Amino acid sequence: MAALSWSPLPSISLLIILSLSSLCISNPDHPSNPINGSQDIHDILPEFNLPKGIIPDGVKSYTLSNQDGSFTVNMEHPCYVKFLDEQLVYYNKVIKGKLSYGKVSHVSGIQAKKLFIWVPVSGMEMDTDTGMVEFYVGAFSQKFPAQQFEAIPSCMKKEASSTSIIKSRSFWVNNYNFL
Repeated sequence: MAALSWSPLPSISLLIILSLSSLCISNPDHPSNPINGSQDIHDILPEFNLPKGIIPDGVKSYTLSNQDGSFTVNMEHPCYVKFLDEQLVYYNKVIKGKLSYGKVSHVSGIQAKKLFIWVPVSGMEMDTDTGMVEFYVGAFSQKFPAQQFEAIPSCMKKEASSTSIIKSRSFWVNNYNFL
């Protein structure tokens, strides 16, 4: 009768393979992999019922958590955007917050100029019934037409004053003939 021999090598190999494979399997109820900029952030915003122009151009990278919607946007540099209604907004180099359907909350890194004071923007909410985007600044809020944020605005490295914009416009009008 032949004796059976037992070798611990296959059992150890199987144990190592099972251990490594369990590290690669994630729980589908709690995905841990954030979205790392594989899609343009401006294309993701409409999927959350938000206009793509609430974030200017100049985005270097971003992450978006599948778990809780928290995000980080890394800009190429801090910048200013002047919207159509002459509202001046400052975007820091790093912008953070939480993204949910029709809403951005817990925002940091965005400020709006009110009169002569810079105030932090803490959130934004889309009202599809009225077609307005409501911006929250502390206990206050202000609504703007969503059409104002359909186009992706360009970043300016420096704050543009109203007088420099007027001078720039008059230069173009005075120095070029328009048909």
